[in-house]
Amino acid sequence: MISFLTLRQKIFLGIIAILFLLNIFAWQEVIVLAGPQYLKVNFLDVGQGDSIFIQTPDRHQILIDGGPDSLVLGKLQKSMPLWDRSLNVVILTHPDSDHLAGLLYVLQKYKIDYFVWTGIVRDGQQYQKLVELLQLAQKRGTKIIQSQLGQKIMSGGVVISTLNPIEAIEGKYFKDSSNESGIVSYLSFGKNSFLFTADIGLKTEKMLISNSSNLNAEVLKVGHHGSKYSTSEEFLQAVSPNLAVISVGKDNFYGHPTQEVLQRLQNFGINTFRTDQDGDIQIISDGNNIKVIE
Repeated sequence: MISFLTLRQKIFLGIIAILFLLNIFAWQEVIVLAGPQYLKVNFLDVGQGDSIFIQTPDRHQILIDGGPDSLVLGKLQKSMPLWDRSLNVVILTHPDSDHLAGLLYVLQKYKIDYFVWTGIVRDGQQYQKLVELLQLAQKRGTKIIQSQLGQKIMSGGVVISTLNPIEAIEGKYFKDSSNESGIVSYLSFGKNSFLFTADIGLKTEKMLISNSSNLNAEVLKVGHHGSKYSTSEEFLQAVSPNLAVISVGKDNFYGHPTQEVLQRLQNFGINTFRTDQDGDIQIISDGNNIKVIE
């Protein structure tokens, strides 16, 4: 038997259906908001370079460096909701190609609230492109921030403090390596902590040991992709990490990570992960414990 609904009945059933759907969406929202809140730190496998994606417990998104090419865009798409094309903070530790190049793509594809860098001057087309893109981003509302010692980013119980450079170097020209000028960040969340060391070498490691009252961190991002000119025994003793992450490209030209560094990490009993062998390395923290997801 076929029956037909009157217009009034159709309107009534339509209202009921809408209320039912709204109730489902509201309940789903409550479930999401009531769920456990974690810090997520994802060391992205971008080849021979650095890129770290951080999501705080209140879902603020921070990107440290962008790797050597556009590969970072695909990594961000996997790390973020499909519709999300914005980042709260982007940090460029230093404008070397293996940290900078990927950010040139990010600046063109994503809305960025804050862009933090040292403001140093370098030669080359990539650097000039960076300056142009930052000018455009600034017109669209991005705040360009020069890194300063003691500068802090705070979100959802997460505190990211700047440990290097120790003095303002905006406008300073670096003809050759700018590794020692790189932004070093210390992230703390509850009882858990991370130390991100960019490409610093032994000189800056010694300075950090002298100037910092506490470098102890549960997770260490190994400096300069495991170069023999970084990660000294004295530095490892000061940081005393349980875990180390080496961001490095497979079969790279430089021979990173070097056997010297791998041996030092082993001698200290540090559990070591490598992006060339393990791919993306995500570490989740609830403020008390951390879990590694490869």
